Amino acid sequence: MQLRYAFRLYPDPGQRTALAKAFGCARVVFNDVVRAREDARKAQQPFPKIGELSTRLITQAKQTTSRSWLGEVSAVVLQQSLRDAEAAYKNFFASLKGTRKGPRTGAPRFKSRKDARQSIRFTANARWSLTGSGRLNLPKIGAVKVKWSRTLPATPTSVTVVKDSAGRYFASFVIDTDPQADAERMPATDRTVGIDLGLTHFAVLSDGTKIGSPRFLRRAEKKLKKTQRELSRKQKGSKNRAKARLKVARAHAKVTDARHEFHHQLSTKLISENQGIAVEDLSVTGLARTRLAKSVHDAGWASFINMLRYKAERYGRTLIKIGRFEPTSQTCSTCGVRDGPKPLDAREWTCAACGTVHDRDINAAINVKTAAGLAVSACGAPVGPGAIPAQREETGSHGFPTAPCAA
Repeated sequence: MQLRYAFRLYPDPGQRTALAKAFGCARVVFNDVVRAREDARKAQQPFPKIGELSTRLITQAKQTTSRSWLGEVSAVVLQQSLRDAEAAYKNFFASLKGTRKGPRTGAPRFKSRKDARQSIRFTANARWSLTGSGRLNLPKIGAVKVKWSRTLPATPTSVTVVKDSAGRYFASFVIDTDPQADAERMPATDRTVGIDLGLTHFAVLSDGTKIGSPRFLRRAEKKLKKTQRELSRKQKGSKNRAKARLKVARAHAKVTDARHEFHHQLSTKLISENQGIAVEDLSVTGLARTRLAKSVHDAGWASFINMLRYKAERYGRTLIKIGRFEPTSQTCSTCGVRDGPKPLDAREWTCAACGTVHDRDINAAINVKTAAGLAVSACGAPVGPGAIPAQREETGSHGFPTAPCAA
């Protein structure tokens, strides 16, 4: 199984200039591929193959006056950008045919230097390395300072350098995890749990535990409004507007980082304590169209469930999703009688059949667990972790350092 480990980078001014060149060259190659494909489509000709594009847009382009500066960056960066464009077209065509899971994807579009996120990727062929002092040595860029928050569990297969909208730099390493080591970290247990996700409480467990909703966005709204107001008053194209835009991006990045940290800590705790976990397959897209849209996005349910999914696969746990139309809030968890729909402001109700007084959320969590069958059969259920793509932001640089550099 592949995962990503992200660490903060602190390049000096010269290295930031070199990284800007690499970002720009990778963007130009990607746009040249999109342009070549579009020209072939309009001319009703077959799409050029990736080998032909590599020769024409990279090798031969370096020898021309207009593209000679492509030779100032690592060739691996350009080749990976070419492969990214090829993968984007494959996903687009697979989406058109209906063979790709998830929402439909559009055709690749041109990238802009003003995009919020810029990235380049170095594979093993690029001969990047970690120095003895813990710096990341990148070809034609130099040894960049890294803030190590933990030891890498294995030798990385590739590294992606990312610059986000807040102007921060990150190194994202792809790691092949060891299933045996993961099994030792998370020994088997006989506990199971059902989870009811909500807004008043982020999660209510079937054992009665209620986890409050941090509401990171709501708590930061006052500061966000102030920074956004300052940005709106700056003249477009001025340096002061660029500085104000960075303030807005950093304020939003702080909210995002806090939310991800909360999701990681809670999902890891649930995975480590329970062998089987049941959640409801919520329609986040549909709920985001209601008047609760801001609160739904602030909670980040989809991100949290995705973390539960890949951590369950990694550590051999069972994650079961029940249907979103299961009447968990209408059914008595004691006698099983369906008592009908209830308004959202009714947090407690009494079963008309058996007279049991229910907490709405706890009762729903128990019904989620029962509907998933965990109350009967999920203890110790084997799950074979399959080969899945590396997860973004599996672990960030917010923990405590355990070693100066990678193992």
